[in-house]
Amino acid sequence: MTDMLSRPNARDGESGAPEIDAQTKPMVVAAVISAGACLLTGLLTCAAVAVIGWLGATFGGASGAVRAGASAWLVAHKAGVTIGTGRISIAPLGLSLFFAWCLYRGGKAAARSSAADRTKDLLALSGAYALVYGLGALIVALFVADGSLKVSALGAFLGAFSLALVAGSAGILVESGAAEDLADATPTGLRDAVPAALAAVLTVIALAAVLYAVLLAIHFSRITGMLELLDAGVIGSVVLFAICLMLMPNMILYVVAFLAGPGFQLGTGTTVAPTGVDVGNLPALPLLAAVPADGSTPSYLLVLTAVVPLLAGVVAGLIVVRRGLAAQDADALGWDAYALRGGMSALLAGVVLFVLMALAGGSAGPGRMASVGVPQALPAAGVLAAGMAIGAAITAAVVSSRHRPDPAATPAE
Repeated sequence: MTDMLSRPNARDGESGAPEIDAQTKPMVVAAVISAGACLLTGLLTCAAVAVIGWLGATFGGASGAVRAGASAWLVAHKAGVTIGTGRISIAPLGLSLFFAWCLYRGGKAAARSSAADRTKDLLALSGAYALVYGLGALIVALFVADGSLKVSALGAFLGAFSLALVAGSAGILVESGAAEDLADATPTGLRDAVPAALAAVLTVIALAAVLYAVLLAIHFSRITGMLELLDAGVIGSVVLFAICLMLMPNMILYVVAFLAGPGFQLGTGTTVAPTGVDVGNLPALPLLAAVPADGSTPSYLLVLTAVVPLLAGVVAGLIVVRRGLAAQDADALGWDAYALRGGMSALLAGVVLFVLMALAGGSAGPGRMASVGVPQALPAAGVLAAGMAIGAAITAAVVSSRHRPDPAATPAE
């Protein structure tokens, strides 16, 4: 990474320097403003949904609704909230992704307003940005805790700090131009493997989402039955839709774990896997209508457990070859080099899927709902990585060998 990155307004010489000085803010001020804006945006979003639910309810007060919204905001940052004897720590990843996007945009705004361009300044800005956001979460946790409702202030700080550090730093690096410098300094093989890994992850998630949508369509009668049983009304239906939207990524990742083989659980002692389903009675949540009935699963689901990772590996292998052939040193690479890059992309994709599946679980309440998610996230990610590695390595080797010029056909000088 270069020590000094050029700013767009300073490319015409020294004449642009006074304008930059007039527009820029100190790094701490920029971090406080951007992180505070993200904090307020998230809290107001959660509070708005909670207040809408309170308007349709016949009990409780407005202050309780605001506290419930703040609790949901904390849970989305993986800060466990204890209510009586039950604990809720399962993060609605749809809401978490929204906060991550806000923090990414906030990081870009902080870098733009502070005009930080040196390496040490970028590091300091990222740290200050995450620290301010984490301290805000700590204050929110102290405010929410009351009586039977308890929140870990340290967990709130660490969860919010980590999310702000990752998403905010990404925005800061992109806006400052440091991301391009990092990409240029990365070895070519790894630089080609990263987009291939992301493509493999998106392929697995997309196929899982399609399967989940198909299962929901097949069991649509269950959804209508649940809605009739809940009888939530107009306002309640809006809140229920918001909850389902926030939990949709969790369910898709559970389907990913199902396709991997180990499966997932919807409560202590339950199992949803290709080898069989044992869940018993489930909450009347429309998202759970796609869960198969207890017993053996259809045979086509067993076939998908092998097809999905291989197909994702094929996509990764094609991207590795396409990027490799476009490089200047394409003629110097053999099929084994492309196969190795395909295997690297599969390994990176497995790591990403492991993190996502691990974040998708947690506790959803007392009793049997104390354990929901993918308890075997590491074996599931390993199985997916192995399947993707086979598909990526074979595809990259075969396709690259077919596109390489034949040395025997090349005329001698």
